[in-house]
Amino acid sequence: MTENTTEVLVGGAVLAVALGFLVYAGQATGFSRGSDSYPLTASFRSIEGVAVGTDVRLAGVKIGTVTGVSLNPETFRADTTFSVAKDVEIPDDSAVVVSSEGLLGGNFVEISPGGSPFYFEPGDEVLDTQGAVSLISLLLKFVSGGENGSEQ
Repeated sequence: MTENTTEVLVGGAVLAVALGFLVYAGQATGFSRGSDSYPLTASFRSIEGVAVGTDVRLAGVKIGTVTGVSLNPETFRADTTFSVAKDVEIPDDSAVVVSSEGLLGGNFVEISPGGSPFYFEPGDEVLDTQGAVSLISLLLKFVSGGENGSEQ
């Protein structure tokens, strides 16, 4: 009889730990957040390295995540939707830039705040965007001395 009680207690402990991991994973990836953020959209020339779930940062602090990426067939630009925490107000003259964490790091979406006294409303589009800069093209420019057919 004591073996059954021990097995039940150990099984319950394993289930509790598994549930704790699921809750932690949901919080870390942002799945538990639903109503405490608002959506914004932006259109980029290139979002190389950005996908759904990529961090959105302001001053290096994560304030949201990318929630959707699609190609606009009319403009051939990448239309992106991202969420921002409700307690963070973004001035409506802010810029959104695809930045890199370093030479070997991944990309993230960075918001550079403007100075406007007015703020983005949920669903607004950020017009001032800068896409990803390809490391390969920068290295090629450096190696070729910046002479890619442009003569002065």
